Amino acid sequence: MTSDINSRLAQLRTRRKGSVNLSLESLTKAGSLDGRIVLNEASALEDWENRGNASQQWTRYVIGAMEAVGAKYTQVSKDTADKVANQLKDRLARAGIRAQFELQGSVPLNVHIKGISDVDLLALTLQYLTYDDDGIKALQGGYTNSAMTGAAHLRALRLQIESDLREAYPAANLDTKGAKAVKISGGSLARHVDVVPSHWYDTKAYQKSRRQADRAVKIYDKKNHETMANLPFLHIDRIATRCNTTRGGLRKAIRLCKNVKSDSDRDIQLSSYDLGAIMYYADTTALYGIAGIPNELAVLAETQRHLDALWQNPAWAKTLYVPDGSRKIFDTPEKHGWLGALSMDMDDLLANVFSEIAPGKLWPSSTPARKREVIKAMGV
Repeated sequence: MTSDINSRLAQLRTRRKGSVNLSLESLTKAGSLDGRIVLNEASALEDWENRGNASQQWTRYVIGAMEAVGAKYTQVSKDTADKVANQLKDRLARAGIRAQFELQGSVPLNVHIKGISDVDLLALTLQYLTYDDDGIKALQGGYTNSAMTGAAHLRALRLQIESDLREAYPAANLDTKGAKAVKISGGSLARHVDVVPSHWYDTKAYQKSRRQADRAVKIYDKKNHETMANLPFLHIDRIATRCNTTRGGLRKAIRLCKNVKSDSDRDIQLSSYDLGAIMYYADTTALYGIAGIPNELAVLAETQRHLDALWQNPAWAKTLYVPDGSRKIFDTPEKHGWLGALSMDMDDLLANVFSEIAPGKLWPSSTPARKREVIKAMGV
């Protein structure tokens, strides 16, 4: 972790709002009204920048790193995805392909940390799906089978998407090299959008509950010409549900980890998905704050404690699954090392905040546990 707090604050501000040039670019692309809203937001101070006193810069960084990106920035991201979806829906229909579009990833979960954030857009064909044979609907004969494979359907869908995007946005940058997503940016688009060709997979749970959260998708891998299952809505649903019990504390912890990773000098290659899964197992009572009162510094304290506990107990860490249950979090040897790097950064952050919250006191015997208790009790 860099010891230069001014650099970290500058990086955080740029990440949350974009540079002046990016804001001007958004003004042009998002349209006059929406663009001016974004530009006004970029020039205004956020609430976290006035928290604490002038000597508590590390504390301000922590609070800012936990906060949600401005709602107006997020809305531009969603509107840009809708713009692309509407273009594709009409063009695909003319080509004889009915499709549905859904957001996945950090933006719909509201744990993204960039104001100018990329958006993941699932393009789901409605002319093909697969299902769990043991589900109640399948056992009742409620499905019909297709002569084509899922990979064949999605290859055709992907080729049509590539053609339609090229025609709809001739001035944009179109990247078709990726295995899973067609990436488009620039031109009239205010955000990068990753379009992911896919189809529904009706799990056993979905056939019973009919909740979209229980419904899986299969994503096309262009390089291997195969499909792979994913549960993006269950991941979002389970983290959101648990976060609601903490009055937003879980999302704050996830954003904090993502920002610390972004600003770290250490090698931390844990994905946003991994970081969400890791913090899913934090103590929800501790994330909530003391005596039921939300406190951002209590979130820092619990995040540091939880990461350290996972690092110190690798056997326990290896038993934990991602929230949707599809795989273990630490499914490669490298991930535990990256966890250790993130944990050390969080230790440093706790120590820096502690020195601001308890100024003029050396506290030579203070353990991390003692620092956590002081920080949680005092807050800002």
